Amino acid sequence: MSFGEQIKNIRKKEKLTQEQFAIRLNVSRQAVSNWENNKNLPDIGMLILISNVFHISLDALIKGDDQMNNMTEKVIQDGSETKKARYNMITSIIGGVLFLIGVMLFIIKGLSVEYIDAQGILHENFFLIPLGFASIFCGLILFITIGWRVILSHFRTKEG
Repeated sequence: MSFGEQIKNIRKKEKLTQEQFAIRLNVSRQAVSNWENNKNLPDIGMLILISNVFHISLDALIKGDDQMNNMTEKVIQDGSETKKARYNMITSIIGGVLFLIGVMLFIIKGLSVEYIDAQGILHENFFLIPLGFASIFCGLILFITIGWRVILSHFRTKEG
């Protein structure tokens, strides 16, 4: 049974019109109609509200019968998209931090004083330059990689 059929069955069991059903959930009648006709699906917050208002378990609402329906697929897809978004955010933060560390290393190098002591030894923190380049390079690589992944996934979803 599709999710739309489940919503329609719940509504008819409660002897509600689409308008009355929509009022109880604080949504438009068109939203209920779209759910029943499988044109679009509610988000997880709305599923919880439907479950609470009509006293039906989330398991029964999402899974329906033994077969995987479109709502189950949507919940699975939303979960994987959330994981991808979290991964992209964390990777972007790491890339930004690496980039800033690289910039800070160059600033420190520019503000530091090189000098030759009495024994003729040069005191210079030259190691900051390659560390700065490496940090900036790694940060940019992370940004570019995440950018490409986002762009490619965007085009894949439009094609599919």
